[in-house]
Amino acid sequence: MIKLDRVKKQYDKFCLECSLEVPAGQITGLIGRNGAGKSTAFKSILGLISVDDGTVQVFGKDVNSLTPMDRAQIGVVLADSGFSGYLCIKDLSSMLNAMYTDFSKQKFLEDCKRMELPLNKKIKEFSTGMKRKLQILAALSHNAKLLVLDEPTSGLDVIARDELLNLLREYMENGERSIIISSHISSDLEGLCDDIYMIEKGKMILHEDTDVLLTEYGLIKATDEQFEKLEKSHLLKSKKERFGYSCLTNQKQFYQDNYPSLVIERGSIDEVITMMIQQ
Repeated sequence: MIKLDRVKKQYDKFCLECSLEVPAGQITGLIGRNGAGKSTAFKSILGLISVDDGTVQVFGKDVNSLTPMDRAQIGVVLADSGFSGYLCIKDLSSMLNAMYTDFSKQKFLEDCKRMELPLNKKIKEFSTGMKRKLQILAALSHNAKLLVLDEPTSGLDVIARDELLNLLREYMENGERSIIISSHISSDLEGLCDDIYMIEKGKMILHEDTDVLLTEYGLIKATDEQFEKLEKSHLLKSKKERFGYSCLTNQKQFYQDNYPSLVIERGSIDEVITMMIQQ
């Protein structure tokens, strides 16, 4: 569905240099702190910015060669975009109906009611969470093959997040669609994504299947003495702490088998991010 091959985009104080691939039938997560390059990568996927080097392909085509029909197969939620505040949902549904041949007006309005969005209220009067719900429902409304979602659950409460994540799971049920999603809420990605890329300062520093990350990665807590005796070839990162060292490994079982006295915690996405981006 998506392939970025050695893409480079240079700004005054920032440079994106990355490769990334999202196969059909898969949900891929992109994680990283603010300013790491997530939104720049998404904008390159959508052809909203030109790249200086490398190739960006969507549906097997150069992104700049996509036809209007191709682009209609992409549903988009960007963190810094939205709809005119002077529209109401009924106005928006008429616009979407005119834009997309596969738009289902009845389902869109039913989903809006299910998510407790008022159909006749102006969007400018919506809360942040309500606006985000509307963006996601609009992206899902026209039978797109690909969703590009930048922080789609930002501003939502726990119940609304669960409802929307269930909508995304339903969207994926036919096995031929794909999603690329970024989120600061790691639990969203852990329960949704097939694989995860981590970006830092414009570069991909990690790519791993989510199941592997959650089962084979671990956080070792070692005293100074234990750390000195530790086999370090399987350590990705180490950090000096007051008690000794925290160490990130992608070979948790190796250390459990060979160092039974070590404290080894499950490696959550948040812990992996924290360890991987430390200086």
